[in-house]
Amino acid sequence: MNTPVIGVLALQGDVREHLIALAAADAVARPVRRPEELAEVDGLVLPGGESTTISKLAVLFGLMEPLRARVRTGMPVYGTCAGLILLAEKILDPRSGQETVGGIDMIVRRNAFGRQNESFEAAVDVKGVDGDPVEGVFIRAPWVESVGADVQVLAEHDGHIVAVRQGNALATSFHPELTGDHRVHALFVDLVRANRTPESL
Repeated sequence: MNTPVIGVLALQGDVREHLIALAAADAVARPVRRPEELAEVDGLVLPGGESTTISKLAVLFGLMEPLRARVRTGMPVYGTCAGLILLAEKILDPRSGQETVGGIDMIVRRNAFGRQNESFEAAVDVKGVDGDPVEGVFIRAPWVESVGADVQVLAEHDGHIVAVRQGNALATSFHPELTGDHRVHALFVDLVRANRTPESL
């Protein structure tokens, strides 16, 4: 049976909710905190949280370089909110010491939709997700200012890009893991499943 093992970067943020959503989408879900745990997964979720804190902890735990290497060589990765920022090639307003993993040719703006007290929910039509729009939870959410030619825009809200894909890398400004709707996670699980080699099954 082709059941992928998908990790959730468990340094900070809403890790538990992603683990639940991935399990509901028929993946084996594991927290990842060390390089050896990263080496054992078929794909990885970069959760919401505080992007500067996550990037600094990834460096501290020795995960940043192995993570960059795996993303460069095609490991499927999905970033939500802060995770979207981590997957960007460039941040318009980076905090001091903030690094990114890269993987998606995009420029992002942190906290673009406003501060914590301006958080909101909105229905978002996401390409590749069948049925009704996805209920997007936007919490201090970034948006994508611009994308390169190889990036597919999957969704927009209020004229701003909020979901993208480039190859095996997927990212959303919003938090689908907080709604009980697991269709975006199922989209990612399908992407991971399709990427697995026959030798890994």
